[in-house]
Amino acid sequence: MIKVLIADDHALFRDGLRRIFSETEDIEVVAEAVDGKDILKKARECEWDIILLDINLPDINGLDILKRILSVNTAARILVLSMYPEEEYAIRAIRSGASGYLTKDSPTDQLINVIRRLAKGGKYVNPELAEKLLFNPVLDSAALTHTTFSDRELHVFKMIVSGESLTAIANKLSLSVKTVSTYRSRILEKMNMKNNAQLVRYAIQHRLVE
Repeated sequence: MIKVLIADDHALFRDGLRRIFSETEDIEVVAEAVDGKDILKKARECEWDIILLDINLPDINGLDILKRILSVNTAARILVLSMYPEEEYAIRAIRSGASGYLTKDSPTDQLINVIRRLAKGGKYVNPELAEKLLFNPVLDSAALTHTTFSDRELHVFKMIVSGESLTAIANKLSLSVKTVSTYRSRILEKMNMKNNAQLVRYAIQHRLVE
């Protein structure tokens, strides 16, 4: 039996995955987590084979979670399930140590097959992405400006373009407002932009916000 930990803050999505796996003979949901702190707690407490991890979490960025889990368990099998297109986040996720990356609109059969593949020690990315990873090793830092962000900068960027104030971001990330403001300044400088409105337009253009 493949034991799965679902890490996603959307209850309807978790319910859907539970129903899908209840119809299989070899996949069992052993725990669910709704945010970064919950994921780290459940990952320590539960016996699991694979974590299904969303990138867009309300407190800690999914890529940060990925790295924290792998720093403790280098053999961890983590499948990133995201609403974001593969070309935007998959390379970053794979290079951070994810065993696979699937978008949330992938067919059910594909998800099940990928989970089984990872459980046997394999990895998964779609063929087009695999080709990019193989033949363009600098793609993740050259394709689009936001791919040069650190994971923390990317998290702050996503919160800014989602309309959150610097104070709200600081509270959620347990940082000072001054520190968040510094991150914002770095982001604007890297993007060669002057204000949040320009960041929002970029995020919409590249499907980086829900």
